[in-house]
Amino acid sequence: MNIFATVLTYTAPSANYRGESAENRAVIQKITNGRFEFPIISPESIRNAVRETLGALGAPCNRKRLHDEEQLAVSFHDYPDADKYADDFFMGWLVAASGADRKKIHKELEEKGRDVKSFSFKRDSVLRMNMAVGLEPYRHDTVFTQSPQDKTPPANKLHKNADNSQLLHRETAFTAFQYPFALNLEECREKAEWTKILLKAIGQLNNVAGNHARSYFEMAPASIVLRLTPQLVAGFDTYGFRVGDKGQHTLSEIIDGILEGDYPGSEFYLGGKIVKDMDDKLKNELKAKGVTIENSPQKLLETVGNIAFSPEKVG
Repeated sequence: MNIFATVLTYTAPSANYRGESAENRAVIQKITNGRFEFPIISPESIRNAVRETLGALGAPCNRKRLHDEEQLAVSFHDYPDADKYADDFFMGWLVAASGADRKKIHKELEEKGRDVKSFSFKRDSVLRMNMAVGLEPYRHDTVFTQSPQDKTPPANKLHKNADNSQLLHRETAFTAFQYPFALNLEECREKAEWTKILLKAIGQLNNVAGNHARSYFEMAPASIVLRLTPQLVAGFDTYGFRVGDKGQHTLSEIIDGILEGDYPGSEFYLGGKIVKDMDDKLKNELKAKGVTIENSPQKLLETVGNIAFSPEKVG
């Protein structure tokens, strides 16, 4: 069984960028789709936030971000161990070593009592994600802020900032973002509880703002669609949320496909605002097709986790 899902965030202003700047201009990352540029957020920044949320929810994690270094930096507790650390299990790793370095690592592992034969220098990610893309194109909106002049007396200065006030130029977007993720549940059976924590973490995802998180923009789902299926591909548009004529968010490609019999409704789970905005007639039609609907995305993720690892599914 596999889980394929698309998360849609709430609409909010954001300046989600990677911290790079050109002449005090902080630039949003963008991708061109057709005639327009759309703001994006990298899957690496989302995965880092997932990793940190896993730890906040009590799952053991090997890697942590160091926030007081001169460049982006992380620290590891130990060599990768998918049995011991949830982030290693879901995110995978690559230990760049060859020849004598590999022999040295094997010796260190033996001294720690690790099974060298079971250790791998490379592991693919179990959690698959793609970049988050804004629903609305970038409109060349910018805001200006001004940093104060540092007038600390020279005798008391323990640092050096700019001598004069600086005008900061920041690109800004007002949009919701959507991003897909996928899990092969057969790979997750041995770590069912960790997988449930992972789904919970996605339901509460925050602190995603490029490599330098400077803004409060929740990446938790306002709406979500999931498919629990034996298929090896999602089979639907994983960037299927659209902005409707009245500014509402729609998911017509999937909903119409279910109602017309193109998709098996029993494999689909819909939650959040997309459900709250439905009229009773549409809700009843979807239920009749076997679709599970839930007002709370967090509750829906919990339901999917429980169903995915139920005895019936395992059997």
